[in-house]
Amino acid sequence: MSPPAAVLFDNDGLLLDTESAWSRAERALFERRGREFTLQSKLELVGTSAEIAGGILALRLHEPGRAAELIRELDALVFEELEGGVEAMVGARELVAELHGRGVPLALVSNSPQAFIERALELVEMGGEFGAIVSGHEVASPKPAPDPYLHACELLGVEPDAAIALEDSPTGVAAARAAGLSVIGVPSVPGVTLDEAHVVVSSLEDPALPRHLGLA
Repeated sequence: MSPPAAVLFDNDGLLLDTESAWSRAERALFERRGREFTLQSKLELVGTSAEIAGGILALRLHEPGRAAELIRELDALVFEELEGGVEAMVGARELVAELHGRGVPLALVSNSPQAFIERALELVEMGGEFGAIVSGHEVASPKPAPDPYLHACELLGVEPDAAIALEDSPTGVAAARAAGLSVIGVPSVPGVTLDEAHVVVSSLEDPALPRHLGLA
C-alpha cells in the first residue's frame, strides 16, 4: 500500500490537545450559571458547528433565543484558555513530519474559528507543513456537511476519494465520508464512538496507523 494522495487532519483533539481548552471553557460557561458540566454535556458538543453548539447550549442552559450570544461568550472563554498553553497530541508532530517528509500533501480541517486555529498552531509552532487550513466558518456549511473537506481537497489539488481524513468526532467522520474521503477514526474524548469511520485506531501512536496510511 502506498501513501494516499493527501492526508487531512482535524484539529481539536486530533492534531492538537485543544479539546481540553474547549472543555474547560464549556465548564466555565456552565459554572457561571450554577450548572454542572457533565460528560454527557461534552459528548453533545464535541465536534459540532457553532450553530449546532449554540442551540445545544441555549437548551441546556435554559436561555432560549441566546444561542449566538452564548457562542460568543464561549469563544471568548476558549481563547483565554488557549493562551494558557496548548500541546500537540501525542504522536502528532512525528506523524506530520513523516508524511511531510514523504511529500504527502497535508491539510487541517476544523469547525473552529480561523483565528483560533491559527493561534493554536502558532503556539505549538506548527502549521508550515500544511498546504491548506480550512475553518468551517469559512465555507457554506461546516461539518457534518462535506464542504470543509471538499474545499481542502480543492486547495490541495487532489480528488477526495484518493485522500484520507483523520477524525476524532462523529461529526467530523460524517463530514469526511460525505466528501468521499477514507476516514481513520482516532477517539480522544471518553465515550465517543466512531462507528462510521472506515478504520479506528487508539491514538496517533497506534502501531497500526502507519500501515493504514501506507507508510509501512
